[in-house]
Amino acid sequence: MKHQALIITVLSAAALVCGCQKDSSTSEQLEKAKQETKAAAQDLKDYTYAQKQEFVQQMQTRLNALNQDLDQLSTKVESSSDAVKAEAKPKLQALRDQANQLNKQLDDVKNASQTTWDSVKAGAEKAYDGLTNGVYQARQWVSNKLAP
Repeated sequence: MKHQALIITVLSAAALVCGCQKDSSTSEQLEKAKQETKAAAQDLKDYTYAQKQEFVQQMQTRLNALNQDLDQLSTKVESSSDAVKAEAKPKLQALRDQANQLNKQLDDVKNASQTTWDSVKAGAEKAYDGLTNGVYQARQWVSNKLAP
């Protein structure tokens, strides 16, 4: 699970760097992606029940970043053709629904007892991984559709 989250984080960071910075050189983009990956890897750790609040804050920060990515994608889609808008809106709405579900799971994590901690935490991590992957795929899709 840790490796999957790390891989998804790495891919997300690389996609953000490559997709958002057209004016930087490739080597600069790769270097920034490496730095972000290293920072994300350091952030990943196995949270215990005693670290519940820290886990919730970390996940909320990550969820906020994904929501910002969705906002950026929505903005790009709004400036595109009607066909692209029609195709993208259901995909983006599905991702927003996933983000809302993750937010509900974070509420469950906040209220988790020591006996339910591992399963609730695992569910939130799985939901985060799915959302991260979905945002990454959406970013690729938008890049392909709006490529010059």
